Amino acid sequence: MPIKRILVIDDEEVIQEVIQECLEELGAWQVFTAGSGREGLLIAESKLPDGILLDISMPDMDGFETLQHLQQNSATQGIPVALLTAKVQPTDRERFSRLGVAGVIVKPFDPLILVDRVAEAFQWEL
Repeated sequence: MPIKRILVIDDEEVIQEVIQECLEELGAWQVFTAGSGREGLLIAESKLPDGILLDISMPDMDGFETLQHLQQNSATQGIPVALLTAKVQPTDRERFSRLGVAGVIVKPFDPLILVDRVAEAFQWEL
């Protein structure tokens, strides 16, 4: 089975590092990171990862705008996206369900089960 390739788009470097460490060490997956929506769009188009973890709250281009660009680009529209967010109110969950995302991973997350959460969101076998 080929190694899964994941792009993490999050403006918090510490979050990027924690996710990258967890997914590479515990999942044996390859992880790319981007600190902004714009950088993430470039990496997504050039690397074509198997899945994208996308933070909602980012400056300049937030996760919603980034997601819209990913969905409109023929090269990236088929890549499943899971949202990373601390927003978990019922109205937020309703909005997320209408976005066509693979899943939602709530921050803060447990690093030890992050691989399971990601695999579940993208419907990957472990």
